[in-house]
Amino acid sequence: MRIAFVLDPAEVEISAIRAQGAGGQNVNKVSNAVHLRFDVRASSLPDALKERLLAIADQRISADGVVVIKAQQHRSLEQNRADALARLLELVEAAATVPRVRRPTKPTRASKERRLEGKSVRSGVKAGRAKVRD
Repeated sequence: MRIAFVLDPAEVEISAIRAQGAGGQNVNKVSNAVHLRFDVRASSLPDALKERLLAIADQRISADGVVVIKAQQHRSLEQNRADALARLLELVEAAATVPRVRRPTKPTRASKERRLEGKSVRSGVKAGRAKVRD
């Protein structure tokens, strides 16, 4: 089961920042990395989805309920923006998917008998290894 949702682009705050790491002159003069911020509590997502999203133990979600994603893998700003939005969407979709409730089952009578038969066979094998008494 999934919770239906629509992610409003107006609620996502994206800012361009300087990327870290290698890249030569390009990394020093161009702000190609993207810093995405999404306030879960202030969003228009359904309340059930907000609760599930805030309950996820993810380092990208702050204590204030703000999702912070930094994308800097690509050289272009547009690719990094698309990557950050895709990662946000992936995170929200993971929270929207409600796992099925597990119903505990009981072992069948035949499986119980097989288990006990195996135990008795093993017991006989071990008993055969014992020292012979006079």
